[in-house]
Amino acid sequence: MPSSDAPLTGGCACGAVRFEVAAPFDTAGYCHCKRCQRRSGALWALSASVAGEHFAVTEGRDAVRTWEPPDGFSKSFCGVCGGHVYAGDPDGPTVIVRLGAVDGDPEIRPQWHSWVESAPAWEPLPDDGLPRYEQRRPA
Repeated sequence: MPSSDAPLTGGCACGAVRFEVAAPFDTAGYCHCKRCQRRSGALWALSASVAGEHFAVTEGRDAVRTWEPPDGFSKSFCGVCGGHVYAGDPDGPTVIVRLGAVDGDPEIRPQWHSWVESAPAWEPLPDDGLPRYEQRRPA
């Protein structure tokens, strides 16, 4: 499990932005909203949340670009390669880490699907037994 003694590391595709997670993730899941589809170019985004105090950008803070949508968490990515790394404010209460950006095993597995009403009808969701929420997952 990630800890302050053995943090989980990660970064963008080109390596300009690097980060550490120093505590276990609280939850993880798939988001099927149109925003995640268009942001990632995939049919869903797989992410996990951790308290902001346990997340740090360790390299390339100047390369981080952030999009502030009118609602929801801010979306941060590398301004060099465009690789998505996290959502939310690292100085805030929660950071949503893009699990495709981590270097090793995040030691959490997906626990839910959210915004399934936005999933494209032409590609069925996997029959994985996870809870499904038509919109936002309840807190």
